[in-house]
Amino acid sequence: MEVKTSFSKASRIPETVSTLINEDFVLVHQQSEDTSGKDEKPQLKVFSNGDDQLEKAMEEILRDSEKDQNNFTAPREGSSDASSQADGSAGQTNQPSLHLVLDPSTTEISAPRPSSPSEPLEEDSVLFNKLTYLGSTKVSAPRNEPEALHAMATMKSSSQAPSPVTLYVPNIPEGSVRIIDQSSNVEIASFPIYKVLFCVRGQNGTSESDCFAFTESSCGTEEFQIHVFSCEIKEAVSRILYSFSTAFKRSSKQASDHVKDFVLPTPDSDVYTFSVSLEVKEDDGKGNFSPVPKDREKLYFKLKQGIEKKVVITVQQLSNKELAIERCFGMLLSPGRNVRNSDMHLLDMESMGKSSDGKAYVITGMWNPNAPMFLVLNEETPKDKRVFMTVAVDMVVTEVVEPVRFLLETVVRVYPANERFWYFSRKTFTETFYMKLKQSEGKSHTSGGDAIYEVVSLQRESAREEELVSPTSGGGPMSSQEDEAEEESDNELSSGTGDVSKDCPEKILYSWGELLGRWHNNLVVRPNGLSTLVKSGVPEALRAEVWQLLAGCHDNQAMLDKYRVLITMDSAQESVITRDIHRTFPAHDYFKDTEGDGQESLYKICKAYSVYDEDIGYCQGQSFLAAVLLLHMPEEQAFCVFVKIMYDYGLRDLYRNNFEDLHCKFFQLEKLMQEQLPDLHSHFSDLNLEAHMYASQWFLTLFTAKFPLCMVFHIIDLLLCEGMNIIFHVALALLKTSKEDLLQADFEGALKFFRVQLPKRYRAEENARRLMEQACNIKVPTKKLKKYEREYQTMRESQLQQEDPMDRYKFICL
Repeated sequence: MEVKTSFSKASRIPETVSTLINEDFVLVHQQSEDTSGKDEKPQLKVFSNGDDQLEKAMEEILRDSEKDQNNFTAPREGSSDASSQADGSAGQTNQPSLHLVLDPSTTEISAPRPSSPSEPLEEDSVLFNKLTYLGSTKVSAPRNEPEALHAMATMKSSSQAPSPVTLYVPNIPEGSVRIIDQSSNVEIASFPIYKVLFCVRGQNGTSESDCFAFTESSCGTEEFQIHVFSCEIKEAVSRILYSFSTAFKRSSKQASDHVKDFVLPTPDSDVYTFSVSLEVKEDDGKGNFSPVPKDREKLYFKLKQGIEKKVVITVQQLSNKELAIERCFGMLLSPGRNVRNSDMHLLDMESMGKSSDGKAYVITGMWNPNAPMFLVLNEETPKDKRVFMTVAVDMVVTEVVEPVRFLLETVVRVYPANERFWYFSRKTFTETFYMKLKQSEGKSHTSGGDAIYEVVSLQRESAREEELVSPTSGGGPMSSQEDEAEEESDNELSSGTGDVSKDCPEKILYSWGELLGRWHNNLVVRPNGLSTLVKSGVPEALRAEVWQLLAGCHDNQAMLDKYRVLITMDSAQESVITRDIHRTFPAHDYFKDTEGDGQESLYKICKAYSVYDEDIGYCQGQSFLAAVLLLHMPEEQAFCVFVKIMYDYGLRDLYRNNFEDLHCKFFQLEKLMQEQLPDLHSHFSDLNLEAHMYASQWFLTLFTAKFPLCMVFHIIDLLLCEGMNIIFHVALALLKTSKEDLLQADFEGALKFFRVQLPKRYRAEENARRLMEQACNIKVPTKKLKKYEREYQTMRESQLQQEDPMDRYKFICL
């Protein structure tokens, strides 16, 4: 299916451009000619959904969490598998092209194009139209921005016969950038993505503001070309550069596979490529040193306080004629990154020499973490912080005049000595280095007849990657949150993901202190100014107290006593609860340990509620809300707040009468969309995409199952203050901020977007804060919700009149 998108509103809404630059780009696969029609897509109407349907939906949510948890220990397959499964094309060998046609006049979904024999084979790529190719020229400095901008201006002013072209940006690491002449369908140029060295856009306020360019080295290491384009839709330049940035990052993951293509593929090349890996081992107390675990998502090392360590560096040459490593005369370590040489500290060497297979050189050093100079790397790391560590080895290479230093920078977190890690990654921390040599003029050969070289440059792959995109371009270096999301773009966000900062400005803490003082003096009435403060988010340190006050259970001794009795009683749902708690918040340390306090307390709360609420009992998905409360207060108090939310706030009503109230919420949401987002509502109607297909967990788990904790906690703040209707505010805010992406998506693409990309956008607290600010500003009148509720009841009564009398009797008796 070819997807067309409009950028015509970008000039009127500045935020649109920012969103396009900073947030994930949704890619929608083309469908083949024999794809099933609309009538074969799921068409689950509100009145036909029953208990089984929604229980299956909640089972899927929990199954997703269990799958995420299994990924901690299961070997990671390539992202292509996940992608093919998500798009329903697991059995296909050749995936079709991914298209983004920049057409401001329409947002309709058109039929697939018939392919012609003369048309070049389309690989997995993003396609851009509405571009004019201004030509190419040689440049001497491929990463020099002023030279690139000068070339761009020259090409723009001197171009005599610009050509309308289609540009393909690959979506796979081994893909190629391709320029196709639209009039003749002939390929103008094509080269692997890893040959692209630099991207830049024209400066605002100049005639080149609608232009962009990139340099490449497909002709060799000493000859560079710059290709210049102008874009009919100026605002789309940012999107194009973002696609290049994404392609660079995918390509860098397979740098070792392409290294012979990246450099001149002959033995006489002056570039030598090395793979350098780092491993840290700790004394296990049994006379051995075991590798420390790494976080499965962010891949930082998990170190323990005060335990003796070993640092192991493995150096392996990947390309060019083999250089002889004689020895390592120093291994150095320091806290921080970008550290000065004088700040590095020498470690005691334990061993050095070739690996057992003779292909690599391995150096092992001893690290005493209790030494004063390593204090930062021996103190427990706060949850919202991270610590950098730099390790270097100085190598003596026979054919090189001076020592060669390989320097690695990585992130670590320090935990108490008794910490236990249950789920972690075994992936090796590895950097690729490119060393450029030139023959020494002073001495031409070693005693063995080999040439003597001097080091011209030594560059890490990660450092080269940072230079690929100009800081002034729309595709500039992404934030750490976006980088992480991109690296795991085909994997869903694990429930319980994200650190929540406890920092709070003194002025805000003072305001809360003054308000809480007034509130405790009169617990019957909520104090003035409460709603305004809650909208900005309750400070993390105060949430336990404020949530109990908002729920009205700050002093509920009767319920506390009741809980202590309930946990001693048997429940018929114990097996279901046990199964669910193991897949609730698998990304959070507090709930990872099967025998730990987190899972034990979660089990007791869910079991107690299953006994307490005889009509509803425990329902799948409730464990997520209970887990959120447990992260802020003891289990007895968490149970009291949980009961209040279920009863007083009406959450349990959504589970009653065959989920009838839940379907009413879906109806209300679609009506609000029809009024506030008519184009998106129409698009969803065309796709037969109904609210229950993406919003079930929003209502049943109050967004706690899939979204980052910084966003989840803020939602609970507002829910306890304003009531259940806040779910509509948040749902509409999510739909509004994602409208442009969803308008581009087909049925499967939209569902994948809701499941995968959407939660990742709010891993950064600032993104979550902006979303919640927008949610608070959306108008959802209570009168209108009541009106929609009456319309739904009228519709249901009409449907029931048409049903079999016995079926209707069964429904009424529920």
